[in-house]
Amino acid sequence: MHDHFRRFAAYNAWANARLYDAATALKDTERKKDVKAYFRSLHGTLNHLLVADRIWLYRLTGEGEAPTRLDAVLYENFGELRTAREAEDQRLIAYVAGLDPANFATVISYGNTRGEAKELPLGVILAHLFNHQTHHRGQASHILRQLGVTEPPSLDLLYFALPAA
Repeated sequence: MHDHFRRFAAYNAWANARLYDAATALKDTERKKDVKAYFRSLHGTLNHLLVADRIWLYRLTGEGEAPTRLDAVLYENFGELRTAREAEDQRLIAYVAGLDPANFATVISYGNTRGEAKELPLGVILAHLFNHQTHHRGQASHILRQLGVTEPPSLDLLYFALPAA
């Protein structure tokens, strides 16, 4: 299971980099355009992904910042958001690499964003974290199309896993 999560941490960074590369082609006003997405815009969706990862890594490590709102805007500037995303991806890779495989069944107690006490095994939390990223990256890909990017990057795990052609 450790290899599984290490692969997902590396894939997560790869997919995020590809998504940000595609978003770089857009103007700031386009990235921030309200397209009626759950977090309104591409920028809002990318901010949410960073917010969620920071919340989970804080819950798991007790380190870093833990935003209190899922729709918090951490960075208005796209370059700063990207830099923070890259740093968070490296932090997540290091966290997963440092885990003892025996700990995946360990139950983690945490408070959710509504202040409710919850408990889940570490392995379930990590699966959720990576699944959550994939879910919202799919939304971001759809937003890219809405904004005129005719060929959003393929973010499928199999393209990450296949040898480069």
